[in-house]
Amino acid sequence: MLTSFFSPASVAVIGASRTPGKVGYDVVRNLVEGGFQGTVVPVNPKAEEVLGLPCAPSVDQVDGPVELAVLCIPSAFVLDAIEQCARKDIHSVIIITAGFKESGAEGAELERQLTEACRRDGIRCIGPNCLGVMSPITGLNASFGATMPGPGRIAFFSQSGALGTAILDACVGEDIGMSRFISYGNKADVDETDLIEALGEDDETDVILGYVESVNDGRKFIDVASRVTRKKPVVILKSGRTSAGARAASSHTGSLAGADTAYEAAFRQCGVFRANTVEEFFDFARVLSGRTLPADNRIAIVTNAGGPGIIATDAVESSLLRMADLAETTVSALTEALPPQANRHNPVDVLGDARADRYRTAFRIVGADPNVSAVLTILTPQTSTEVEETAAAVIEASEATDKPIVATFMGSQSVRPAWRLLDKAGVANFPRPDQAVKAMETLYRYGQWRGGAPSDAPRYAFDDGLIRKTIAGAAERGHTTLAERDARDIAEACGIALPKSVFAADEEAAVEAAGQVGYPVVLKISSDDILHKSDAGGVKVRLADAEAVRTAFRAIMDSARRYKPDARLDGVLVQQMAPSGREVIIGVNRDAQFGPVIMFGLGGIYVEVLKDVTFRVAPLTLRDAREMVSEIRAARILQAFRGDPPADVEALAECLTRVSQLAVEYPELTECDLNPLRVYPEGQGVMAVDVRFGLA
Repeated sequence: MLTSFFSPASVAVIGASRTPGKVGYDVVRNLVEGGFQGTVVPVNPKAEEVLGLPCAPSVDQVDGPVELAVLCIPSAFVLDAIEQCARKDIHSVIIITAGFKESGAEGAELERQLTEACRRDGIRCIGPNCLGVMSPITGLNASFGATMPGPGRIAFFSQSGALGTAILDACVGEDIGMSRFISYGNKADVDETDLIEALGEDDETDVILGYVESVNDGRKFIDVASRVTRKKPVVILKSGRTSAGARAASSHTGSLAGADTAYEAAFRQCGVFRANTVEEFFDFARVLSGRTLPADNRIAIVTNAGGPGIIATDAVESSLLRMADLAETTVSALTEALPPQANRHNPVDVLGDARADRYRTAFRIVGADPNVSAVLTILTPQTSTEVEETAAAVIEASEATDKPIVATFMGSQSVRPAWRLLDKAGVANFPRPDQAVKAMETLYRYGQWRGGAPSDAPRYAFDDGLIRKTIAGAAERGHTTLAERDARDIAEACGIALPKSVFAADEEAAVEAAGQVGYPVVLKISSDDILHKSDAGGVKVRLADAEAVRTAFRAIMDSARRYKPDARLDGVLVQQMAPSGREVIIGVNRDAQFGPVIMFGLGGIYVEVLKDVTFRVAPLTLRDAREMVSEIRAARILQAFRGDPPADVEALAECLTRVSQLAVEYPELTECDLNPLRVYPEGQGVMAVDVRFGLA
């Protein structure tokens, strides 16, 4: 826990200043004026007092214990101050000072020394180069921020101090309360994972929000976030979605796994919600602050305007939510209670002249329907609309049910009083129906995550000896890509089914091998120097006799020499014609922070054109694998379709988890493509037609 950063009994400000506008002055003033009830000690060897508080010449000369130190001194003096904190037995330090790794090589070395000193002395450090920490719940404002929000149940941490100040200002303007605010800057010690873990144990926090630019330890992040999100929601706004600067990769998987892919996959796997904009950030915070989660995805809409009701319905149909089919008793009750012109089916239109009592009646009837798990109410201000009274009716309905109710009071000036009432009562309100639907979908997704039981990745018995021998042999030969024969050996050692195949070094050997395999056959170039065989004209299929094999062998060799004159051509693989099936791809790419990332998608030659793929971070559970299979746009081709039976999805999920285990246990294998992987009808398994591995 990082409790001393949020509710210390005493705070020393090292570098306290008597000059308004200086950081050391602002921090002391914020502590004094923010309502902090503990002891504040300014530290300044050249001053007797700051803002009426007596100064200490150094922190190790302060009378009495100090629980938290805030450093506002030039970077050159920070290491000395850390030593003084250690002598004073201070174990929590906020370093607001800049001039560390963000300033260049000299600053980076200073920060390395700072990190080393903190670890040596058992000091937890937030910063350097940060805005500081606020805890509105305890009245602590150990920062140089201009304003502190009121107390609330939302915690926010930010790697960017500038974005942090903007978020703080927005929270004050929109009357959004906070439990904690942490600007953690260069994260020399305390990072985003530490903060998620600490806030997960914080009884004053219900929702955790964070802005991050990078994650230090991807595996630790996933482990911690997976535990915390089972108790409370975590929403992350991460910058850097584009693939600019990403390492170019030769495999299909590598070319499709952009710089942001691993983050997207990791967040999804550990139950973290990713906000794409600051607006979404606040939307998610509002809806997740409520304590009720829908039982399922069936939503009802109550509106006084047809157009917005249709917009909301369209948004529902494009989401994971579904429009609830109202029970007959509900429709009958609405028929009796509403005017004849009103729509008694979902969406329920109470008409433009609806006053608060008509809304109240509709809420009571619709909310009691067993087919409804959540309600969205829409109001547009019209001549007879009772805006504030209707807001009160929404609040009453929300308090009377365990089903979540979300509001959209559309407009601006005339509905602002209702917004304030709804916000104060904890009812999430959004200016547009589509925003409200997306927020409600988030609530449903979180309920599904919370309700799902955690599971472990399966483990299979691999032929470890063969795998390590094959890798070692390829490494000794200086290969960065395994020859297909080696790649097949590894795949078979993992229990992945492959077509029968025989290597042939020359034309006559190819004919003999075809006889062993059985016609028709496929010929593939065997060369460590040619990665994509089809591009080199190195694949010939459906060869029905010996003459076809001879002709194909010569054509493959000629084409390969033209494609890459300096390539070493070992011969060909003569391969069984795999039975036709539905073609997919499984791949692996390695991310610097998160390690092996598994890709699944529509396979064959069009994978990079259509880019119908999804990703997860290894190790995969079978649940992860099944979710991947269902997520691609072309998932329907794996179901029963136009007389074709459903594909063997369970065998496909098992293959994904086998590849995942291989990627985790053998980090020397940097990339992998099984493409195409053919999926056969239920009970008939899968077969990797082509296999490729990259080698570190």
